[in-house]
Amino acid sequence: MDFTPWLRSGRAGRSCGAGGRYRGRRRPSPAFLPLCPCPELRTGRQRELREVPGYPSMTTQMFEGRGHAAVYQKYRFAPGKELQQTILAYLQEKKAIPAELVVDVGCGSGQGTRFLAEHFKKVVGTDISEAQIQEAKDTSSMPNVSYLVCPAEELPFQDASVDVLASFTAAHWFDIEKFMREAQRVVRPGGCVAISTYTVDMSLRYGDCSEKLTKIFRECWDQILKYSHNRLKFVLENYKEIFEALPFPDKKRITDIYDKIPMTVEGVVGYMESASPYQTFMKNDPEAAKSLLQETEKRMLETMGVSSRETPVEFWVRHVCVLGCKGR
Repeated sequence: MDFTPWLRSGRAGRSCGAGGRYRGRRRPSPAFLPLCPCPELRTGRQRELREVPGYPSMTTQMFEGRGHAAVYQKYRFAPGKELQQTILAYLQEKKAIPAELVVDVGCGSGQGTRFLAEHFKKVVGTDISEAQIQEAKDTSSMPNVSYLVCPAEELPFQDASVDVLASFTAAHWFDIEKFMREAQRVVRPGGCVAISTYTVDMSLRYGDCSEKLTKIFRECWDQILKYSHNRLKFVLENYKEIFEALPFPDKKRITDIYDKIPMTVEGVVGYMESASPYQTFMKNDPEAAKSLLQETEKRMLETMGVSSRETPVEFWVRHVCVLGCKGR
């Protein structure tokens, strides 16, 4: 698909490389809402985050390896139904639908991009990682989707040409100040921004062993989070700083969007493997990292009383979403 009319002259070649919170709906039962896995976060105290050996100095260099991109494509899940409905309801309210051009920034292997493609005429996914973009291209997509390799801070689109600018679980890796300047530049008057992430607030549901299963998951997850990059602070603070940086006066932040993601035991373990802290753990101590996931999977299966990694479970996550509309 040719997106030349929206590409800024002279920059495309350099940048693109080769390649409502439950409004009208019943809120989930509190019994099924996940708790934060870290006690100090539940009490409002932020975990101390540190620079971890093995992380690149530029956050934009994360997720670039082809092996990591393949794991990401296989195990990362698309935006859940509650998050989808929250975003679509806001865009309807602001009359941003129908939209001519929607851009998914930091699209990774395209999970969020494919959701957007179901609702909008033209969707472009962008990411700085060529490996991630290649995974996205290799996955079956609708004909209205295109992908570009470019930084989030240098989007190759004309001024005021984008109807909706979205980002799913990626904005905390951006240079926030520069990205917001780009959002201000490329979004048309009356256009919207939707920036979301799922949090570390996760739990599992399976029969009568949900509590034990969640405990096993959290024990593993806490070990992995020890290798978190300091930019996880944006997620732990529920995107507060990203919300405040958004230069649109008409904006809101929703922090209590809960989604049930259909998963299998293999999928849950694979999700943890795809996380950037786990990849750093692997670089620092590969044997310990592999052993942790193997032992966690074994404990989960034993607790559930099953032998198949394909056994389905409910994976509950909490999303945060920043929504804004540019003045006309």
